Amino acid sequence: MNRADTVGAGPPHLATPDAFAAALVDRPAGARWLVHGDGVRSRLPIARWHGRAEPAVAALVARCAGPTLDLGCGPGRLTVALTRAGLTALGVDVSAHAVRMTRARGAVALRRDLFDPLPGEGRWAHAVLIDGNIGIGGDPVALLRRCRTLLAADGTVLVEVEPPGAGLWQGHARVAAAYPAGRLRLGPPFRWARLDAHAVDQVAGAAGLAVRAVFRRGRRWFVELTVDRPPAPRPA
Repeated sequence: MNRADTVGAGPPHLATPDAFAAALVDRPAGARWLVHGDGVRSRLPIARWHGRAEPAVAALVARCAGPTLDLGCGPGRLTVALTRAGLTALGVDVSAHAVRMTRARGAVALRRDLFDPLPGEGRWAHAVLIDGNIGIGGDPVALLRRCRTLLAADGTVLVEVEPPGAGLWQGHARVAAAYPAGRLRLGPPFRWARLDAHAVDQVAGAAGLAVRAVFRRGRRWFVELTVDRPPAPRPA
């Protein structure tokens, strides 16, 4: 993550469902960034998304022993890795282009908002949120609650989180394209969040999940969550 000057201030609103689609389609065109409302920006690892599964993904696959959902699958490198490991895997993404790419790589994918009905609800062994996808919807508690409804009683959620120190941030973000002289062209804002390895315990607990393990692969941090108890009631 790099600290940047706040850019493109404007009234927040929800983006189109496939806010990241342009980054997937235009990957040869140059750098893309995710610019957060608090001024933090991160370069989108587009080449990694389109590449083969890296060691961190292999470590996640090794923790899966049954049917697995890849939520926000993008071009499908995780879905493909799960499938090649002999697991039943389903990629889910709101981007039609992402779903086409995942299918073209030989994996199964569904174009769907993950908060909409999904096949096999309550029977999945694992749900995975990597590459910052814990930010989807801007509410990690609501997102993890949703994951919990998808899992079997002994299921787990595998989540990539920020390194300790970032805490929990919720707000709006934009996908930005880099232009000459360091200028960014910003897309429309959408709700997003960041969650670090320390703050995840409280967030998971509110969603009825418990932290089983925290582990690192290089500079990346991950947590494994298990179904713990009925989720805390929603505020009135």
